[in-house]
Amino acid sequence: MREVSGGTVVRVQVRGWLFAGVGAVAGMPAGGLALAAVRPGLPAGARLPVFLAVFAVAAWAMGLPHGVRRAAVRLANALLGTELPRPVGPPRAWGDRLRAAAWLPVHTVVGGTVLAVAGLCLMAVVGLPAVWLAGGGEVALPWRAVAVPRGLPGAWTLVAAAGLLLAAGACAQAGRVLLRRCAPVLLGPGPAERAAAAEARSRALAQRNRLAQELHDSLGHTLTASTIQAAVARELLDRDPQAARRALSSIEETSRAAMDDLDHVIGILRESPPTTRPQPTLADLDVLADRVRQTGAVLAVEREGDVTRVPTVVSREAFRLLQEGLTNALKHGGRGDVRLLVAARGERLRLVLTNPLRAASPTARGSRAGHGLAGCAERVRLLRGELSAGPTGDGRWQVTADLPSGPQA
Repeated sequence: MREVSGGTVVRVQVRGWLFAGVGAVAGMPAGGLALAAVRPGLPAGARLPVFLAVFAVAAWAMGLPHGVRRAAVRLANALLGTELPRPVGPPRAWGDRLRAAAWLPVHTVVGGTVLAVAGLCLMAVVGLPAVWLAGGGEVALPWRAVAVPRGLPGAWTLVAAAGLLLAAGACAQAGRVLLRRCAPVLLGPGPAERAAAAEARSRALAQRNRLAQELHDSLGHTLTASTIQAAVARELLDRDPQAARRALSSIEETSRAAMDDLDHVIGILRESPPTTRPQPTLADLDVLADRVRQTGAVLAVEREGDVTRVPTVVSREAFRLLQEGLTNALKHGGRGDVRLLVAARGERLRLVLTNPLRAASPTARGSRAGHGLAGCAERVRLLRGELSAGPTGDGRWQVTADLPSGPQA
């Protein structure tokens, strides 16, 4: 059980008093309007009903603006300790707006009652012992007159003062508990708002997953290519310095491209303007192929059809698929013979990548570790395409992606 310190209890009580006070003050305009509506000519029996009706309608109308609801939610979270979600826009349904507007009358009535009862109790707490200490007498309390004898018989006023002080605290606590229970019911989001919030969370999650995939594809390719190029440079440093310099230059270029991709993704995460550098598409396939060849791999690229007519979205995702596939080929197939087919046939785009398998690689045993293939499958699924991957039976691994590239893409 969590322990609650005395200081915490005091802070909670103080916040409860403050919240009640805010409610009482917020109800003053409605109270003033209600008093003005009670004209002297009204029958005595009708004055209270008219006052209450005008007060309720006025307080409810004051709570209709969306800004009042936002302020009420912030105040309830700060002083009552509720955890209400911050409203991001006006309620989508009038029922939700009317429900939220009912909070202000409840807050003002409960807050005003708490302050009134507590104020009367505190007046008695001070008045009773003061009269007793002054030699006794009669105390006119709001509900009745009380005689306070002098001397020891009047010491009961101290006990009564302590009891009234506890009653004031209990009244404040009861009001706080009541308002805490009413706040989620009246200020909480309605079904339409919850659905919109869930949709927003779903979009944010999808965006984060997409960015994670972007980072995985781009940086994973860069690290794999740079590692292999560094190994090539180390092997050639003594016997072929020029080739080693070319490998190091390729590492520099590849790293700069990865930094551009990283800046682009970080810019999206920070909601800052995106970088001006366009994201790579199939038009940049030659650049990607050159980077792979600079690692020492033998890569043959075959093209069919006009890939420039492939929609930009499909072309960009296809580039990422090939980037991930070539990265895995370098990881698991070494620098052997890698073959790539990019075919734009009618309204379909077909990508076929094959590479040799090393005996010790996980793919040689029929499985591929990591998130690369899963990320490729997710990209293809979002494009309503098909992906297959597996050994071909002749010591090679093949990945095939079939993507729609027509008007429906």
